[in-house]
Amino acid sequence: MLIQIIISVFIFFVLWRLIGRFKKADLKMSEFVGWLLFWLVAGVAVWVPNFLTSLANLVGIGRGADLVLYLGMVLVFYFIFRIYTRLEKMERNITKIVRQDALKTVAKQETEKNN
Repeated sequence: MLIQIIISVFIFFVLWRLIGRFKKADLKMSEFVGWLLFWLVAGVAVWVPNFLTSLANLVGIGRGADLVLYLGMVLVFYFIFRIYTRLEKMERNITKIVRQDALKTVAKQETEKNN
């Protein structure tokens, strides 16, 4: 019972911060809804653990804890993939900007040299 209260307090804190960030427009609507659903499901899982076991049995997994572990691993790998693709895109953009700047600098130096 104590662990349920501690986790619930943590979830309320996270939800409070989530709503605050959404109000400041730090999060897009889709991000807000996704995280809101995640934390609400986490709250339900804390207070109704048999729900997870029933859901796990429905998809062919024996225990609710195993379902959480599998879903967590899938989400972690998905987020790693998203971060990787964003980093690659940023690197390409930085390379493009540096090239453009270098070409402008060379053109400026050539113009100054010829005058």
